Amino acid sequence: MEFRIADSFTTSLGRLTAAEQRAVKTTAFDLQMDPSSPGLSFHKLDRAKDPNFWSVRVNDDIRVIIHRTGASLLLAYVDHHDKAYRWAERRRIERHPTTGAMQLVEVRERVEEVAAPAATPAGPKLFGRLRKPELMAFGVPEDWVEDVRNATEATLFTILPHLPQEAQEALLSLAVGEQPPAPKPVQAEADPFAHPDAERRFRVLNDVEELRRALDYPWDRWAVFLHPAQRDLVERRHAGPARVTGSAGTGKTIVALHRAAHLARRDPKARVLLTTFSKPLARALAQRMASLVAGEPALAARIRVQALTGFAYDLYAEAFGQPQLVADAILHQMLRKAAGSSTFFPIAFLLNEWSEVVDAQQITSWEGYRDAPRLGRRTRLGEKQRQALWTVFAEVQAALDAKKLVTWARVFERLTELARKGKDLGVDHAVVDEAQDLSMPEARFLAALAGGKPDGVFLAGDLGQRIFQQPFSWKSLSLDVRGRSSTLRVNYRTSHQIRTQADRLLPGAVTDVDGERDSRKGTVSLFDGPPPTIQIFDNAAAESGGVGSWVAARLREGMAPHEIGVLVRSTGQLGRARAAVKAAGVSASEFEDRMEAVTGSVSLGTMHLAKGLEFRAVAVMACDDEVLPLQERVEGVTDEADLEEVYETERHLLYVACTRARDHLWISAVRPGSEFLRDVRG
Repeated sequence: MEFRIADSFTTSLGRLTAAEQRAVKTTAFDLQMDPSSPGLSFHKLDRAKDPNFWSVRVNDDIRVIIHRTGASLLLAYVDHHDKAYRWAERRRIERHPTTGAMQLVEVRERVEEVAAPAATPAGPKLFGRLRKPELMAFGVPEDWVEDVRNATEATLFTILPHLPQEAQEALLSLAVGEQPPAPKPVQAEADPFAHPDAERRFRVLNDVEELRRALDYPWDRWAVFLHPAQRDLVERRHAGPARVTGSAGTGKTIVALHRAAHLARRDPKARVLLTTFSKPLARALAQRMASLVAGEPALAARIRVQALTGFAYDLYAEAFGQPQLVADAILHQMLRKAAGSSTFFPIAFLLNEWSEVVDAQQITSWEGYRDAPRLGRRTRLGEKQRQALWTVFAEVQAALDAKKLVTWARVFERLTELARKGKDLGVDHAVVDEAQDLSMPEARFLAALAGGKPDGVFLAGDLGQRIFQQPFSWKSLSLDVRGRSSTLRVNYRTSHQIRTQADRLLPGAVTDVDGERDSRKGTVSLFDGPPPTIQIFDNAAAESGGVGSWVAARLREGMAPHEIGVLVRSTGQLGRARAAVKAAGVSASEFEDRMEAVTGSVSLGTMHLAKGLEFRAVAVMACDDEVLPLQERVEGVTDEADLEEVYETERHLLYVACTRARDHLWISAVRPGSEFLRDVRG
């Protein structure tokens, strides 16, 4: 008999208290070990529409709902007695007659929340032209076909929560003018639980350890159940570097985590690096990976989770000794000294030319600089100008060598040289999260480290969230993902309203230097919510009071403090955020290099550090005229391309901040407010 678990079970388990969860886990282990044990109290649910639903007693109040057949036993749901029984009486687990996937279906006549077709508000029917077989081909249960055919824009999100996820995705795609993928035909005798759509909600648990992992982290649904598109990306084999893209909330990080674990499982000798551009993000990845491979110490030992700079630092120290990294202030001083009294090139231009061209490309000769591509740099330089500049940069390089100082680019370049010479650096596969914010030297190093191997490098990222690095050609660095690039389209984290308005900050598609295109077209959110609130205030005190009232309202609705985040552009605006939380009458906790909320406190922080975080409610405040874009960055621009880059990355920052919100989003500023707010309003 196969033992299975449903995502509805892990979700309902996560809503119980810690003591209740412990009791449920004991019962679940007993069921897996011996479902015929006389110590288990099974009760047939006579009022359930599905004859295979049974309840199992956990204690005087808690009941586990079991779906039991001769071939399998499935943990379906758990709750307090009456709620558990009502849940089972309104559902069936059955094979969809068209798709062949096993589904958990709500019984239509027992669902009172959905308005009857006759009461449908006026408006054009979104799917009225589709016949019953066409809708069922997308996974719509037969009971719900008429409700779907009568759905309008006003009622669609009322109906969607009652449908299986594959039907939700297809209908949302149709509603926005996209054509969902054609359903694949299945054989009548095929196992309905083995269908890709069934595997997103039901999973076979082969042993006690798999059950333990599923139950220890019931809120981490991602660790057990994957969307078919995600599973395909996790398990697909690639002859060279590959990439997955998608807008915020589509599960790129989840794919990266599972991909790293899958590569390690597939080859028992493989050494896998899961990395990203920042230490806080790497720590968050490490915590998630620990839950994903819990109970598998041998597997976990072959997966190294570390920020790429930290990984490089350790390798460099082992090969060459501890690197003496030059501080930014010292580097700036060297550039000023080398430039002398010349005012032909402003210091800001010299800094950018050094970091984006000379240091990034590790140019060490006049000939190298003379012929170097200056991608994205619009200030044209003649040969005499380049000669003058090179005298400055050569002097800086000599000063660095004299003091035995190195830049991060030099660290990565020396490691790249080692890898190209065949030195084993301890990695067979590299999986990179937030890849859009890697630097050119980091990307070049990854290509040398594992890029030439099958499945050597897997990149997960979104060009729309690039906030730290200038664009460059990945192909020129031997990270050519053409033909091996995929896009995720289903947003799990952010409501339809928040995603729609946040997307207005970005173009419909972003194209990288190599011509690879990240398009937001066709992306759908699976749930509805209130529209974002956008407010402009006369002064900072009034804004803090307004944000405080908004936070207090979320708390009165039952939201926990740690489910709320307040974000600002930079540390200079944190005082306004603190005042807002104080006005709400709740404590605050500021996240700096950590990536988790503190129970009992509202989280405060800057937009830069918000990557990887998510909250039920987010207030993005202090979006003032000279804050977004930041005036200091605008005034420091000496190249037209740099100005475009400033505006682009500042937009990306606001996009990242807004898409940390799941259900509620507040955006505010002091009059007149950032010009970006006009775009958010639409």
